[in-house]
Amino acid sequence: MTRIALVVTDPEFYADDPDPDTPLILDSLLSADVLAEMVVWHDPEVDWSAYDLALLRSPWDYPLRPAEFDRWLQHVAPLTRVLNEPHMVRWNMDKHYLDDLASAGITVVPTSYHRSPGSAAEALTRAAQEGVTGGADGPAHVVVKPTVGSRSRLAGLFRADDPGAQQLAEAIIADGAAAMIQPEVPELSEGLEKAVYMVDGQFTHAIAKGALLARGGGMIGGIYGENAQVVEVTEEEKAFVRQVLKAVMKVNGTEMPLYARIDIVDTARYGKVLLEAELIEPLLNLHHAPGVEHVFAEAIRARA
Repeated sequence: MTRIALVVTDPEFYADDPDPDTPLILDSLLSADVLAEMVVWHDPEVDWSAYDLALLRSPWDYPLRPAEFDRWLQHVAPLTRVLNEPHMVRWNMDKHYLDDLASAGITVVPTSYHRSPGSAAEALTRAAQEGVTGGADGPAHVVVKPTVGSRSRLAGLFRADDPGAQQLAEAIIADGAAAMIQPEVPELSEGLEKAVYMVDGQFTHAIAKGALLARGGGMIGGIYGENAQVVEVTEEEKAFVRQVLKAVMKVNGTEMPLYARIDIVDTARYGKVLLEAELIEPLLNLHHAPGVEHVFAEAIRARA
């Protein structure tokens, strides 16, 4: 019988942020006579060679311990099949991957990367002088966030000349990551981002999360909270997402990802842009898309 590990982390980590997807996937696999179980990725007692497949589902603490997660990938890869593929996952862990996709012809939000406070300060000064998103709203606003992170940890939306922007960049650098600086995309602040979900390269559903970042720093409402709503996706948007996945495969020399969340937004300034290609452990929002768990489970079985 096929045996599959659904890779998660310590239950305590989900106390304030439950994983709604994995129980649905688990039930669907079990109902199809697949022996599946949730397994904590950093549990030293696990015999990974006992599994036919280790499926990354919600190891959501990996941004807090990226070096350890990378070592785990190196350890597990020779013992069992890991999906998505470890090479792709390592590449996807650091948002410098956006530069690779831009070089492959995908439109992304203009981004600069900074390893020193001085470099970040220069970029913020340029943004303030250029007034990219200023207009009637005043000076330009920018988003500052880490290259390794998730769920908007250490991310903020500031006026480019706000000292808080520089302070956040310095905190990110001190935390061991590079700081990304991007111009504010007004359509994002209006909540028009779409998270498009793909299983084996096929569209399943899409979610709008709503705006998250408050101007001046922090989250709207004071805490991270997605207001997930199912949304329609146009054929043009689906075609753009497929182009992103083709670029992902080309850059990595890998097969189609088993699963992907591709965050996009249609902008007045840049056209359709890629915000993020999440290939590691995306929340799939399956509770908003009844039946997709069975589509995903069948794709898992086919790969296993």
